[in-house]
Amino acid sequence: MLEVYLDHAATTTIRGEVIEVVSRVMRDTGNASSLHNAGRQARRIVEEAREQVAYAVGADPIEIIFTSGATEANNIAIQGMFQIANDGDQTPLSILTSAGEHHSVLDPIRYLADKSGALIQWVQLSPDGAVSETTLASALAVVDPPIALASLMWVNNETGAISDIRALARLCQDRKIPLHTDAVQAWSIIDLDFRSSGASTMALSGHKIGGPQGIGALVAKRSFGPDPLIHGGGQERRIRSGTLDVATIAGFGVAAQSMVRDRSADTIRRSALRRRLASGIVSSVPEAILNGPPLTPTDHVVPGIVNVTFPGVRAETLLMVLDGRGIYVSTGSACTAGVAEPSHVILAMTGDEHLASQSLRLSLGRTTDEADIDHVLGEIADAVDMARAASI
Repeated sequence: MLEVYLDHAATTTIRGEVIEVVSRVMRDTGNASSLHNAGRQARRIVEEAREQVAYAVGADPIEIIFTSGATEANNIAIQGMFQIANDGDQTPLSILTSAGEHHSVLDPIRYLADKSGALIQWVQLSPDGAVSETTLASALAVVDPPIALASLMWVNNETGAISDIRALARLCQDRKIPLHTDAVQAWSIIDLDFRSSGASTMALSGHKIGGPQGIGALVAKRSFGPDPLIHGGGQERRIRSGTLDVATIAGFGVAAQSMVRDRSADTIRRSALRRRLASGIVSSVPEAILNGPPLTPTDHVVPGIVNVTFPGVRAETLLMVLDGRGIYVSTGSACTAGVAEPSHVILAMTGDEHLASQSLRLSLGRTTDEADIDHVLGEIADAVDMARAASI
Protein backbone atom coordinates (compact mmCIF):
# COMPACT_ATOMS: atom_id res chain seq x y z
CA MET A 1 0.00 0.00 0.00
CA LEU A 2 1.31 3.43 -0.96
CA GLU A 3 1.72 5.65 2.09
CA VAL A 4 1.19 9.39 1.65
CA TYR A 5 2.26 11.67 4.49
CA LEU A 6 0.35 14.96 4.37
CA ASP A 7 0.93 16.18 7.93
CA HIS A 8 4.13 18.15 7.39
CA ALA A 9 2.75 21.09 9.39
CA ALA A 10 2.89 18.79 12.43
CA THR A 11 6.41 17.54 11.70
CA THR A 12 8.30 17.12 8.47
CA THR A 13 10.89 14.68 7.15
CA ILE A 14 14.30 15.07 8.73
CA ARG A 15 17.04 15.99 6.26
CA GLY A 16 19.78 13.47 5.53
CA GLU A 17 22.55 15.96 6.23
CA VAL A 18 20.96 16.67 9.62
CA ILE A 19 20.99 12.98 10.56
CA GLU A 20 24.67 12.83 9.62
CA VAL A 21 25.75 15.81 11.71
CA VAL A 22 23.66 14.81 14.74
CA SER A 23 25.07 11.29 14.62
CA ARG A 24 28.63 12.57 14.35
CA VAL A 25 28.35 15.14 17.14
CA MET A 26 26.64 12.66 19.47
CA ARG A 27 29.81 10.59 19.44
CA ASP A 28 31.79 13.42 21.04
CA THR A 29 31.87 14.10 24.77
CA GLY A 30 31.81 17.64 26.03
CA ASN A 31 29.64 20.10 27.92
CA ALA A 32 29.47 23.43 26.10
CA SER A 33 29.78 25.22 29.44
CA SER A 34 33.05 23.49 30.41
CA LEU A 35 36.36 25.33 30.11
CA HIS A 36 38.57 22.43 28.98
CA ASN A 37 39.25 21.57 25.34
CA ALA A 38 36.33 19.14 24.97
CA GLY A 39 33.99 21.81 26.35
CA ARG A 40 35.42 24.44 24.04
CA GLN A 41 34.93 22.14 21.05
CA ALA A 42 31.29 21.64 22.04
CA ARG A 43 30.88 25.40 22.48
CA ARG A 44 32.32 26.00 19.01
CA ILE A 45 29.71 23.67 17.49
CA VAL A 46 26.92 25.48 19.36
CA GLU A 47 28.11 28.90 18.25
CA GLU A 48 28.44 27.83 14.62
CA ALA A 49 24.84 26.59 14.74
CA ARG A 50 23.77 29.84 16.39
CA GLU A 51 25.30 31.76 13.49
CA GLN A 52 23.54 29.50 10.97
CA VAL A 53 20.13 30.00 12.60
CA ALA A 54 20.72 33.75 13.00
CA TYR A 55 21.63 34.13 9.32
CA ALA A 56 18.53 32.12 8.30
CA VAL A 57 16.18 34.41 10.25
CA GLY A 58 17.88 37.79 9.79
CA ALA A 59 19.02 38.18 13.38
CA ASP A 60 22.28 38.68 15.26
CA PRO A 61 23.71 35.49 16.80
CA ILE A 62 23.36 36.91 20.31
CA GLU A 63 19.62 37.20 19.69
CA ILE A 64 19.26 33.40 19.23
CA ILE A 65 18.34 31.58 22.45
CA PHE A 66 18.17 27.80 22.05
CA THR A 67 15.17 26.07 23.62
CA SER A 68 13.58 22.62 23.53
CA GLY A 69 11.20 23.85 20.84
CA ALA A 70 8.72 26.54 19.92
CA THR A 71 6.37 25.63 22.79
CA GLU A 72 9.04 26.57 25.30
CA ALA A 73 10.00 29.65 23.28
CA ASN A 74 6.39 30.85 23.24
CA ASN A 75 6.06 30.26 26.98
CA ILE A 76 9.28 32.10 27.81
CA ALA A 77 8.32 35.06 25.66
CA ILE A 78 4.74 35.41 26.84
CA GLN A 79 5.17 34.67 30.53
CA GLY A 80 8.52 36.46 30.69
CA MET A 81 7.22 39.61 29.00
CA PHE A 82 4.17 39.69 31.22
CA GLN A 83 6.24 39.39 34.40
CA ILE A 84 8.43 42.31 33.31
CA ALA A 85 5.34 44.45 32.63
CA ASN A 86 3.63 43.33 35.82
CA ASP A 87 6.67 43.75 38.09
CA GLY A 88 4.66 43.50 41.30
CA ASP A 89 2.27 46.24 40.25
CA GLN A 90 -1.35 45.68 41.24
CA THR A 91 -2.69 47.50 38.19
CA PRO A 92 -4.60 45.01 35.97
CA LEU A 93 -2.84 44.30 32.68
CA SER A 94 -4.14 42.70 29.51
CA ILE A 95 -2.57 40.48 26.85
CA LEU A 96 -3.65 40.96 23.26
CA THR A 97 -3.92 37.90 21.03
CA SER A 98 -6.21 36.08 18.58
CA ALA A 99 -8.30 32.97 19.15
CA GLY A 100 -6.56 31.33 16.20
CA GLU A 101 -3.13 31.11 17.84
CA HIS A 102 -1.37 27.83 18.52
CA HIS A 103 -2.13 26.19 21.87
CA SER A 104 1.44 26.90 23.01
CA VAL A 105 0.45 30.59 22.89
CA LEU A 106 -3.15 30.36 24.05
CA ASP A 107 -2.48 28.09 27.03
CA PRO A 108 0.22 30.22 28.73
CA ILE A 109 -1.96 33.29 28.21
CA ARG A 110 -4.88 31.51 29.87
CA TYR A 111 -2.54 30.39 32.63
CA LEU A 112 -1.56 34.01 33.28
CA ALA A 113 -5.23 34.94 33.31
CA ASP A 114 -5.94 32.26 35.93
CA LYS A 115 -2.86 32.70 38.11
CA SER A 116 -1.78 36.32 37.68
CA GLY A 117 -5.00 38.14 36.90
CA ALA A 118 -4.11 38.93 33.30
CA LEU A 119 -7.04 40.01 31.15
CA ILE A 120 -7.24 38.62 27.61
CA GLN A 121 -8.07 41.00 24.80
CA TRP A 122 -9.06 39.12 21.66
CA VAL A 123 -8.31 40.33 18.12
CA GLN A 124 -10.83 39.21 15.53
CA LEU A 125 -9.55 36.91 12.78
CA SER A 126 -10.27 37.68 9.14
CA PRO A 127 -12.27 35.06 7.18
CA ASP A 128 -9.04 33.39 6.01
CA GLY A 129 -7.48 33.16 9.47
CA ALA A 130 -5.15 36.18 9.42
CA VAL A 131 -5.07 39.29 11.61
CA SER A 132 -5.57 42.56 9.74
CA GLU A 133 -4.21 46.02 10.56
CA THR A 134 -7.77 47.31 10.93
CA THR A 135 -8.81 44.80 13.56
CA LEU A 136 -5.54 45.19 15.46
CA ALA A 137 -5.86 48.98 15.42
CA SER A 138 -9.35 48.67 16.89
CA ALA A 139 -8.08 46.38 19.65
CA LEU A 140 -5.16 48.68 20.44
CA ALA A 141 -7.54 51.60 20.79
CA VAL A 142 -8.74 50.07 24.07
CA VAL A 143 -6.30 51.63 26.55
CA ASP A 144 -7.86 50.40 29.80
CA PRO A 145 -6.55 48.12 31.12
CA PRO A 146 -3.04 48.72 29.76
CA ILE A 147 -1.75 46.10 27.32
CA ALA A 148 1.36 44.31 28.60
CA LEU A 149 2.15 42.56 25.32
CA ALA A 150 0.70 41.25 22.09
CA SER A 151 1.24 37.77 20.66
CA LEU A 152 0.22 37.20 17.05
CA MET A 153 1.37 34.38 14.78
CA TRP A 154 3.05 35.12 11.46
CA VAL A 155 1.37 32.24 9.57
CA ASN A 156 -1.71 30.41 10.75
CA ASN A 157 -0.75 26.78 11.20
CA GLU A 158 -4.14 25.45 10.11
CA THR A 159 -5.08 27.63 7.13
CA GLY A 160 -1.72 28.94 5.91
CA ALA A 161 -2.96 32.55 6.07
CA ILE A 162 -0.14 35.09 6.40
CA SER A 163 -0.50 38.12 8.65
CA ASP A 164 1.51 41.24 7.84
CA ILE A 165 3.65 41.11 10.97
CA ARG A 166 5.70 44.16 10.02
CA ALA A 167 2.57 46.29 9.75
CA LEU A 168 1.12 44.82 12.95
CA ALA A 169 4.41 45.40 14.78
CA ARG A 170 4.42 49.08 13.72
CA LEU A 171 0.99 49.53 15.25
CA CYS A 172 2.23 47.95 18.49
CA GLN A 173 5.41 50.04 18.48
CA ASP A 174 3.36 53.21 18.17
CA ARG A 175 1.83 52.34 21.55
CA LYS A 176 5.09 50.98 23.01
CA ILE A 177 3.66 47.47 23.26
CA PRO A 178 6.11 44.58 22.72
CA LEU A 179 5.02 42.06 20.09
CA HIS A 180 5.83 38.36 20.17
CA THR A 181 5.26 36.30 17.03
CA ASP A 182 5.08 32.55 16.57
CA ALA A 183 6.92 32.18 13.25
CA VAL A 184 7.05 28.37 13.18
CA GLN A 185 4.97 27.89 10.02
CA ALA A 186 6.37 30.98 8.30
CA TRP A 187 10.07 30.22 8.37
CA SER A 188 10.31 27.50 5.70
CA ILE A 189 8.34 29.60 3.19
CA ILE A 190 8.95 33.28 3.95
CA ASP A 191 12.32 35.02 3.94
CA LEU A 192 12.02 36.22 7.52
CA ASP A 193 14.09 39.15 8.72
CA PHE A 194 13.88 39.60 12.46
CA ARG A 195 15.76 42.91 12.40
CA SER A 196 13.16 44.61 10.20
CA SER A 197 10.11 42.73 11.50
CA GLY A 198 9.54 45.05 14.46
CA ALA A 199 8.85 42.10 16.74
CA SER A 200 10.48 41.99 20.15
CA THR A 201 10.60 38.19 20.22
CA MET A 202 9.97 35.33 17.81
CA ALA A 203 9.56 31.56 18.22
CA LEU A 204 11.16 28.99 15.88
CA SER A 205 11.07 25.19 15.69
CA GLY A 206 13.64 22.76 14.30
CA HIS A 207 11.44 19.84 13.28
CA LYS A 208 9.24 21.99 11.00
CA ILE A 209 12.21 22.70 8.69
CA GLY A 210 13.73 19.21 8.51
CA GLY A 211 15.71 19.43 11.74
CA PRO A 212 15.52 17.24 14.85
CA GLN A 213 12.54 17.21 17.17
CA GLY A 214 13.14 18.70 20.60
CA ILE A 215 15.04 21.81 19.50
CA GLY A 216 13.93 25.34 18.71
CA ALA A 217 14.80 28.92 19.46
CA LEU A 218 13.50 32.09 20.97
CA VAL A 219 14.75 35.08 19.00
CA ALA A 220 14.93 38.07 21.34
CA LYS A 221 16.31 41.53 20.71
CA ARG A 222 19.66 42.03 22.40
CA SER A 223 18.20 45.10 24.11
CA PHE A 224 15.23 43.12 25.39
CA GLY A 225 15.03 39.98 27.49
CA PRO A 226 11.98 38.36 29.08
CA ASP A 227 12.20 37.09 32.65
CA PRO A 228 13.40 33.46 32.69
CA LEU A 229 11.09 30.58 33.54
CA ILE A 230 14.00 28.26 34.39
CA HIS A 231 16.80 29.20 36.75
CA GLY A 232 20.10 27.38 37.00
CA GLY A 233 23.41 27.73 35.21
CA GLY A 234 22.62 30.98 33.44
CA GLN A 235 23.06 29.64 29.91
CA GLU A 236 21.57 31.40 26.90
CA ARG A 237 21.77 34.98 28.18
CA ARG A 238 20.40 33.76 31.54
CA ILE A 239 17.02 33.48 29.83
CA ARG A 240 17.09 29.69 29.38
CA SER A 241 19.32 27.80 31.82
CA GLY A 242 20.22 24.17 31.25
CA THR A 243 22.93 22.02 29.66
CA LEU A 244 22.91 22.64 25.92
CA ASP A 245 22.02 19.69 23.67
CA VAL A 246 24.99 20.10 21.35
CA ALA A 247 24.04 17.42 18.82
CA THR A 248 20.48 18.59 18.19
CA ILE A 249 21.61 22.22 18.14
CA ALA A 250 24.14 21.28 15.44
CA GLY A 251 21.36 19.55 13.49
CA PHE A 252 19.14 22.61 13.88
CA GLY A 253 21.86 24.82 12.41
CA VAL A 254 22.39 22.54 9.41
CA ALA A 255 18.62 22.32 8.83
CA ALA A 256 18.34 26.12 8.86
CA GLN A 257 21.19 26.42 6.37
CA SER A 258 19.70 23.81 4.03
CA MET A 259 16.21 25.27 4.32
CA VAL A 260 17.41 28.70 3.17
CA ARG A 261 19.25 27.12 0.25
CA ASP A 262 16.16 25.18 -0.93
CA ARG A 263 13.37 27.57 0.07
CA SER A 264 12.75 29.41 -3.21
CA ALA A 265 12.52 26.32 -5.43
CA ASP A 266 10.54 24.40 -2.81
CA THR A 267 8.01 27.22 -2.45
CA ILE A 268 7.32 27.27 -6.19
CA ARG A 269 6.94 23.48 -6.33
CA ARG A 270 4.71 23.22 -3.28
CA SER A 271 2.53 26.09 -4.46
CA ALA A 272 1.67 24.20 -7.65
CA LEU A 273 1.00 21.00 -5.72
CA ARG A 274 -1.23 22.86 -3.25
CA ARG A 275 -3.39 24.34 -6.01
CA ARG A 276 -3.70 20.95 -7.70
CA LEU A 277 -4.63 19.19 -4.46
CA ALA A 278 -7.17 21.79 -3.38
CA SER A 279 -8.88 22.12 -6.77
CA GLY A 280 -8.88 18.33 -7.19
CA ILE A 281 -10.59 17.80 -3.84
CA VAL A 282 -13.33 20.30 -4.72
CA SER A 283 -13.79 18.61 -8.13
CA SER A 284 -14.02 15.16 -6.53
CA VAL A 285 -16.19 16.27 -3.59
CA PRO A 286 -18.22 19.28 -4.87
CA GLU A 287 -19.74 20.04 -1.46
CA ALA A 288 -16.30 20.44 0.12
CA ILE A 289 -15.46 23.90 1.43
CA LEU A 290 -11.93 25.27 1.25
CA ASN A 291 -10.97 27.22 4.36
CA GLY A 292 -8.45 30.03 4.32
CA PRO A 293 -6.91 31.98 1.46
CA PRO A 294 -7.87 31.36 -2.19
CA LEU A 295 -6.10 28.95 -4.52
CA THR A 296 -4.33 31.52 -6.66
CA PRO A 297 -0.82 32.43 -5.48
CA THR A 298 -0.95 35.54 -3.33
CA ASP A 299 1.18 37.28 -0.74
CA HIS A 300 -1.20 36.11 1.96
CA VAL A 301 -0.90 32.30 1.92
CA VAL A 302 1.84 29.72 2.32
CA PRO A 303 1.82 26.93 -0.27
CA GLY A 304 1.99 23.96 2.07
CA ILE A 305 -1.45 23.90 3.74
CA VAL A 306 -4.91 22.91 2.46
CA ASN A 307 -7.74 23.06 4.99
CA VAL A 308 -11.06 21.58 3.91
CA THR A 309 -14.48 21.19 5.50
CA PHE A 310 -16.49 18.14 4.43
CA PRO A 311 -20.11 18.87 5.43
CA GLY A 312 -21.86 15.98 7.13
CA VAL A 313 -18.63 14.11 7.81
CA ARG A 314 -16.95 13.93 11.21
CA ALA A 315 -13.34 14.92 10.71
CA GLU A 316 -11.94 12.24 13.02
CA THR A 317 -13.91 9.57 11.14
CA LEU A 318 -12.57 10.70 7.77
CA LEU A 319 -9.08 10.92 9.24
CA MET A 320 -9.26 7.25 10.27
CA VAL A 321 -10.71 6.15 6.91
CA LEU A 322 -7.86 7.89 5.13
CA ASP A 323 -5.39 6.44 7.62
CA GLY A 324 -6.60 2.96 6.68
CA ARG A 325 -5.72 3.82 3.08
CA GLY A 326 -2.23 5.00 3.98
CA ILE A 327 -3.03 8.72 3.77
CA TYR A 328 -1.97 10.65 6.87
CA VAL A 329 -3.63 14.01 7.59
CA SER A 330 -4.79 15.85 10.71
CA THR A 331 -7.80 17.57 12.24
CA GLY A 332 -5.66 20.57 13.21
CA SER A 333 -2.74 21.21 15.49
CA ALA A 334 -0.78 18.17 16.65
CA CYS A 335 -0.09 19.66 20.08
CA THR A 336 -3.28 18.56 21.82
CA ALA A 337 -2.00 15.38 23.50
CA GLY A 338 -2.92 13.19 20.51
CA VAL A 339 -6.64 13.90 20.92
CA ALA A 340 -8.73 14.61 17.81
CA GLU A 341 -10.61 17.81 18.58
CA PRO A 342 -12.59 20.27 16.46
CA SER A 343 -10.31 22.91 15.01
CA HIS A 344 -10.27 25.94 17.31
CA VAL A 345 -8.97 27.98 14.36
CA ILE A 346 -11.93 27.19 12.10
CA LEU A 347 -14.23 27.80 15.06
CA ALA A 348 -12.64 31.22 15.61
CA MET A 349 -12.96 32.05 11.90
CA THR A 350 -16.55 30.87 11.40
CA GLY A 351 -18.13 30.65 14.84
CA ASP A 352 -19.62 27.34 13.66
CA GLU A 353 -18.72 24.31 15.79
CA HIS A 354 -20.12 21.89 13.20
CA LEU A 355 -17.81 23.25 10.50
CA ALA A 356 -14.90 23.11 12.91
CA SER A 357 -15.63 19.44 13.67
CA GLN A 358 -15.83 18.56 9.96
CA SER A 359 -12.51 20.08 8.83
CA LEU A 360 -9.24 18.41 7.93
CA ARG A 361 -5.78 19.87 7.34
CA LEU A 362 -3.60 18.42 4.61
CA SER A 363 -0.08 19.84 4.70
CA LEU A 364 2.65 19.35 2.12
CA GLY A 365 6.40 19.18 2.57
CA ARG A 366 9.56 19.09 0.52
CA THR A 367 9.15 15.30 0.00
CA THR A 368 5.57 15.57 -1.31
CA ASP A 369 5.34 14.77 -5.03
CA GLU A 370 2.84 14.39 -7.86
CA ALA A 371 2.27 10.71 -7.08
CA ASP A 372 1.18 11.62 -3.56
CA ILE A 373 -1.37 14.09 -4.89
CA ASP A 374 -2.63 11.58 -7.47
CA HIS A 375 -3.16 8.96 -4.76
CA VAL A 376 -5.11 11.33 -2.50
CA LEU A 377 -7.32 12.54 -5.33
CA GLY A 378 -7.99 8.97 -6.37
CA GLU A 379 -9.16 8.01 -2.88
CA ILE A 380 -10.81 11.11 -1.43
CA ALA A 381 -14.34 10.82 -2.87
CA ASP A 382 -14.79 7.18 -1.83
CA ALA A 383 -13.24 7.88 1.58
CA VAL A 384 -15.67 10.76 2.16
CA ASP A 385 -18.64 8.57 1.20
CA MET A 386 -17.49 5.87 3.61
CA ALA A 387 -16.89 8.37 6.41
CA ARG A 388 -20.24 10.06 5.80
CA ALA A 389 -22.03 6.71 6.10
CA ALA A 390 -20.22 6.05 9.36
CA SER A 391 -21.05 9.56 10.62
CA ILE A 392 -24.81 9.14 10.30
